[in-house]
Amino acid sequence: MSNFIAKACVSLRSEYGVSVEGNDLSKIIWSDNAVDIPTNAEIQAEADRLQDIYDSQAYARSRKQEYDKLNQFEMQFDDNRDGTSTWVDSILAIKDKFPKP
Repeated sequence: MSNFIAKACVSLRSEYGVSVEGNDLSKIIWSDNAVDIPTNAEIQAEADRLQDIYDSQAYARSRKQEYDKLNQFEMQFDDNRDGTSTWVDSILAIKDKFPKP
């Protein structure tokens, strides 16, 4: 799992240096020049928003893993030469296995 607390801090105040130990709101250390630091509630809300975006793209990450296993250029060449639809069938099977939400 990604560290969404750290990503939220950067998203909210990218102009300041920040470090976060783990994914813990109580272990955020802002740079010495940081002013107008977001509240823990603001950070958590942003972390939740970023987590939702990440979660909504699970199908795309799963599809990519499957697409990467295919030798797509060779499949397309062979389909063109042989009059088959192996590549299209493979892509459709992956899309069926991992549909968009």
